[in-house]
Amino acid sequence: MRFIPFLILLLASLGHLPAQSVKSANNQFDILIRNGLIYDGSGQPPHQGDVGIRGDRVVAVGKLPNAKAATVIDAKGKAVAPGFINVLSHTGLEFLRDGHSMSDTKQGITTEVFGEDSWGPLSTDAMRQQVNLYLKPYNLTCDWTTLAEFMTKLQNKGITSNIASYLGASQVRQVVLGENDVKPTPAQLNQMRAIVRKAMEEGALGITTALIYPPNSFADTDELVALCQEAGRYGGRYIAHIRSEGDRLEEAVDELITIGKRANVPVELYHFKASGQRNWPKMESTITLINNARKQGQNVTANMYTYTAGATGLTSCLPPYLFNGGFMAGWKRLQDPATRQKLKAEVQQKGKDWENMFQLAGSTDNILLTAFEVDSLKKYNGKTLGQLATIWHKDPIETVMDLIVADKSRVETTYFLMSEENVKKGISQPWVSFGSDAASISEDRKDNGIVHPRTFGNFARLLGKYVRDEHVMSLEEAIRRLTSLPATNHKLPNRGVLRSGYFADVVIFDPATIADKATFADPFQYSVGVQHVLINGKLVLKDGEHTNVFPGRAIWGPGKKKSTL
Repeated sequence: MRFIPFLILLLASLGHLPAQSVKSANNQFDILIRNGLIYDGSGQPPHQGDVGIRGDRVVAVGKLPNAKAATVIDAKGKAVAPGFINVLSHTGLEFLRDGHSMSDTKQGITTEVFGEDSWGPLSTDAMRQQVNLYLKPYNLTCDWTTLAEFMTKLQNKGITSNIASYLGASQVRQVVLGENDVKPTPAQLNQMRAIVRKAMEEGALGITTALIYPPNSFADTDELVALCQEAGRYGGRYIAHIRSEGDRLEEAVDELITIGKRANVPVELYHFKASGQRNWPKMESTITLINNARKQGQNVTANMYTYTAGATGLTSCLPPYLFNGGFMAGWKRLQDPATRQKLKAEVQQKGKDWENMFQLAGSTDNILLTAFEVDSLKKYNGKTLGQLATIWHKDPIETVMDLIVADKSRVETTYFLMSEENVKKGISQPWVSFGSDAASISEDRKDNGIVHPRTFGNFARLLGKYVRDEHVMSLEEAIRRLTSLPATNHKLPNRGVLRSGYFADVVIFDPATIADKATFADPFQYSVGVQHVLINGKLVLKDGEHTNVFPGRAIWGPGKKKSTL
């Protein structure tokens, strides 16, 4: 039986053969991409060749000299790659307003994976009311309850890209416990387990959470293990914004690894970083923690965006317990003078029991105010917290509390927290993929402040700045991390590779010109260099312009039952 290992090696190598003539009983294709430099997504060096597409599938890759097609795309001088996968997208509700997904499509994104929270289940009136607040500016209302119903609604509406979603542990918790800082009883935990089982059978990819935000932060390790155990029975993954990216980074990564071990599930870390200058040295030790777990056979991965600043709410300058019971409960507490004095003292302490963004930023000049709800405050978009505190002649922490009260929102904020050296260290890890941590929008969406430039440039920035200009990794490796790696990690079947039988999600771009244009001062600028994008065999971007074709589909998780939506 010694020939079996040889056969395995031979079969494995067939997926990476150099370009050669491909014989086909039928050389007629719907779409033929000619003369491209093909990066198949495997990480192997590229080869010159053609790609034949019929219907929604790639059916031939290689030299196709006699092929014909109704549509022929000349890709000479261009890279031809599998469509890129955004592993942390917040485009869900935006798709209800606009299915074009322009800021991501212009970067070659063909699949958006929703995470940190989920748009279902929404089983209580309070949860649906929260969603309706988001939808109100668009004159829309929430008319779904489950995550599967939401995904199906988007697909039926017509969207550019494919979509997949994790189930938010926060949503599971809110259905049973509301937004209160309480521990579930055994009976309540069984209810939560049942919700996970139902969502996994309806097609969720696994469990997701964001543990610096209430009510997510109220969940302990045991609760998360219990939910992940249910997801694991259906082949699901656990993917998390961990409990700390700063002062307790190593402890938070250790918790992630522990949850994976106890629940017997693969785990992934969102937006890998070390926040706050005092924590920058921890990037190296955290990489070591993950590598050691991987060496022991545990499936541990991470994703990141390619910037030295993050974005979240101004509320993240305040301790999470303030919002026990929900945002409005915290908003009311902020109007009590005694509570404010207590909060101010806690924010000034360099404690390690919560993710204090005020302290991690290091300076009020590193806290950029970007979006308000109240019209009278919108003139302060683009001001730093330090600048506004000076204008108002107030203490910066008092200014934080006053802004949240006045705007009656979390107040969108950009925090400059990371080092460029650590961004490169993260990018260099072979187990790191990429997510924008943003919605995909059009460049005319300037109606409510300033967005983080990752919204428009995260993926093009990787391929331009870090690959072409700074040589942090090869182009074929970068494409692997944007395609086959996330497709494998998140179990997106028959995607992420240019191979016969796989879905025809394809991006054609110019490696010499691909670049991000968005800046922190002027983020509403599309990236350049992507010429054509195909999704499920349909041309959605032609010569950089949207074709108004919407072939995006919901991609369901491995536990989906055929009888569900």
